[in-house]
Amino acid sequence: MKAHLKSKHMNLQSAMEYLMTYGWAILIIAVVLGALFQLGVFNPMTFAPKAPPGACQVFRPNGPGTTQFINLEGVCSGEMPQYVAQFNGYTSLIPVSSLSPTIPQSSITISGWVYISGFTSSSGDPEWWTNGGGNSAVELQSFPNTYPGATSASITYSIHNATDAGYGGCGTSGNPPNRWYFVTEVVSGTVATLYVNGVSTSCSFSFSNPGTETYLTIGGYGPSFTTVMDGSLANIQIYNTSLSANDIMALYLEGIGGAPIDLQHLVGWWPLNGNANDYSGNGNNGQIIGNVIFVSNWWSGYTPP
Repeated sequence: MKAHLKSKHMNLQSAMEYLMTYGWAILIIAVVLGALFQLGVFNPMTFAPKAPPGACQVFRPNGPGTTQFINLEGVCSGEMPQYVAQFNGYTSLIPVSSLSPTIPQSSITISGWVYISGFTSSSGDPEWWTNGGGNSAVELQSFPNTYPGATSASITYSIHNATDAGYGGCGTSGNPPNRWYFVTEVVSGTVATLYVNGVSTSCSFSFSNPGTETYLTIGGYGPSFTTVMDGSLANIQIYNTSLSANDIMALYLEGIGGAPIDLQHLVGWWPLNGNANDYSGNGNNGQIIGNVIFVSNWWSGYTPP
């Protein structure tokens, strides 16, 4: 019995000595592993194939604005992009000064992947994108339900008609920040509808006197640094038609690197994968203003559909 107790005591003593000798090393390794996990090193998407800038684009053999014999060229299998565009909330904007062809406000679809950052007391009501012409405008924005210290956001969609009258809008609430959302706005006739992650939010409103959309500003409102966003954007697409609910779900299921789904009605396509170029074949390239950063380690908060 005494020998058995002595053996247990020696084993316990050996274990304590081991911990005292190697405990700090084990703790340091644990801290390093935790930091690497937070940085996404162990995220399986870190090793997933990434599409380089311009890997997929629309080819229009008869030139911009034409629709005959158009097709996709390159690697268009929906690989995740190498980069997304990060906006700092104050001095970053990508305007497209003149959309060609122009878009009747009564038949328009605009979609994109949006990463909502956390909120501060100065977040304001950041615009993700706005497009319009004359007095008309189609806008998408988010704002914290409460701030500072907000834990969720509203995703809001609004329209100004051709005379800047009959303004209307609607949105969804309770959207947690620090994650990616696929957001789509569709206008059909005089009814506007909002979709989030491919699903209609049952948020729609009617307006009158539709205008014509002639410009697009990615990451802000109009051509100025007002109500600019704090977060990231990817894969902005705009069509001069009202896509169906099935089309929108199909776009969502393609994921953040998905190609356009209706080439005949595609006006502009800005993957924001390392640049602000338009890959629709219509030449609607954006102009980078201010501190737009194209980041490669972007996939925190992204869950493939």
